Amino acid sequence: MSAIRLLVLGAVRQHGRAHGYQVRNDLEYWGAHEWSHAKPGSIYHALKQMAKQGLLRAHETAPSTAGGPPRTEYEITGAGTEEFLRLVREALTSYDQKVDVKSAAIGFMVDLPREEAVALLKERIERIAQWRAAVTEHYVPADGPEQLGHIGEIMHFWVHTADAESAWTRGLVERIEGGAYTFAGEGEPFVGVLADGQENPYATGDRHPQDDH
Repeated sequence: MSAIRLLVLGAVRQHGRAHGYQVRNDLEYWGAHEWSHAKPGSIYHALKQMAKQGLLRAHETAPSTAGGPPRTEYEITGAGTEEFLRLVREALTSYDQKVDVKSAAIGFMVDLPREEAVALLKERIERIAQWRAAVTEHYVPADGPEQLGHIGEIMHFWVHTADAESAWTRGLVERIEGGAYTFAGEGEPFVGVLADGQENPYATGDRHPQDDH
């Protein structure tokens, strides 16, 4: 799965309708340019591609009164919403996702009903347990990594990472079941995007040829 696809769909969906630079600005606000491949070129490319695929609807806007060029604004379609939610669900349950995909899914988990998010995270814990059981048929963590020479450190790292992620996910489930955060259908959602013209303290400041389009 591509994290950029999930991030761009989610950003447009939160705005309702947004031009490319707004989407880029939001992703930088979330720090996605640091923990994913969400660079300006890939963001603008994803917007155009998903518009061609029918996941986004492109609207041409009039030039600004300040004399700027016309911009293309995007809004998510019904098919785009289905794809967005599918990607969130898949990323929340799949243990073998890359860090950027998992991070994006956590950022959008509140777009699901609370009970569904909990169920998906519990499924994730179960998948981690199944993976660990398969691995430890050949490697016993209690015996230490030396049993496989220095190569055992690789397996040791994998198992340690899986255990840490499982523990973190269990904690997240407990917090959600305890009432943390506002999920779909529960009221006003957390606003995680910038208003048009609002200053972004985390913006890179790097210009891209597509910023004004």
